[in-house]
Amino acid sequence: MAKVFVVDRESKANVLAFVVDSESKADLLYCEVDKDYKAKGDALWFFVDRENKATCKIFWVNRESQAKLKVFKVDKEYKAKWKKSNPYQSRL
Repeated sequence: MAKVFVVDRESKANVLAFVVDSESKADLLYCEVDKDYKAKGDALWFFVDRENKATCKIFWVNRESQAKLKVFKVDKEYKAKWKKSNPYQSRL
């Protein structure tokens, strides 16, 4: 389950992520859900307000080349999935 906390420093993060501008560039298509119990697998994300509630801590990097994970936000849960193999699969 992906309960995501966005950190303010790279050193605090488990994942360095970058939002790409198209699905074809993404490793992961994610969908933001509105309840924590809906956060399932790696692709349905619920953003938490406290670090101790998170299963994953993300730092948004400014350049695609800095990212370990490239993501694209989709608007429907059924569209959320891994597009490419990535070391973070099953770890978010």
